[in-house]
Amino acid sequence: MTETRPRLLLAEDDPQLGPITAQVLGESYDVRLEVDGADAFEAARHGGFDVLVIDRRLPSLDGVALIERLRAASVTTPALILTALGTVQDKVTGLDAGANDYLVKPFEFDELFARLRAIRRTTTPEEEPTLSIGAWTFAPGSRTMKASGSGRKVLTERETELLHLLAAHPERTFTREEILDAVFDSTDTPGTVDTYVHYLRKKTASDVVTTVRGRGYRVGAP
Repeated sequence: MTETRPRLLLAEDDPQLGPITAQVLGESYDVRLEVDGADAFEAARHGGFDVLVIDRRLPSLDGVALIERLRAASVTTPALILTALGTVQDKVTGLDAGANDYLVKPFEFDELFARLRAIRRTTTPEEEPTLSIGAWTFAPGSRTMKASGSGRKVLTERETELLHLLAAHPERTFTREEILDAVFDSTDTPGTVDTYVHYLRKKTASDVVTTVRGRGYRVGAP
C-alpha cells in the first residue's frame, strides 16, 4: 500500500528556481506550484495543505501579505518564507505576519527539508502543550487560540508572548510596566500594551484578558 505523502504548496514565481524547487521537494512531498500570490492564497485557503513554502516577492500579493491574510482567515498551516531579503527586520516582519520560519536565498535543499520537518513537528496540535483560558484553548507553540464555534485564531508573536505571560500566572495581575519589560521593546510605551490587549480581545473574546482597574491586566476567568 502506497503511503500518502504530505501536501506542500510552493509559491515561487522565479521561472528557474520554482520548477527546480518543486521537483526536489517532490521527492518527499506532493507539491503544487503557484507563481502568483493571489492564486497561492486561494490554493492555501482551500487546498488542505500540510505545509506552505512562500516566496517573499510574488506578483499580485506579496508573500508576507499572503501569510497575513491566511492567518486572518484562520488558516494555520505551517509556513516557511523563502527570500533574498535577509536583514533582521525582514525576518521579524515575516515572523510577525504569522510565518513559522524564514530561509534566506541562496539555500541548500538539505536545510530546507530540515526546516520543513521542524515546523511540521512543532505545529502539530496533538503534540504541543496548551493552556485553557475560559472557553478557549491557547497553544503558545503554534501561536493559536481555539474555541468551539469560533474556529482557530492565529496570534502574532507579540500577542502570543503577552497572553502567555498572563496565562502562565493566572492569579496575578500585571501592571503595564511589568508587561512592557517582559514582552515589548524599551522604546514602546504603556499604550502599546493597551493596543495589544485590544488586538487579543478582537481576535478572540472580550473576557480573554481582564482589566483590573487602577492596576493592570490579568488573564480571563479560568
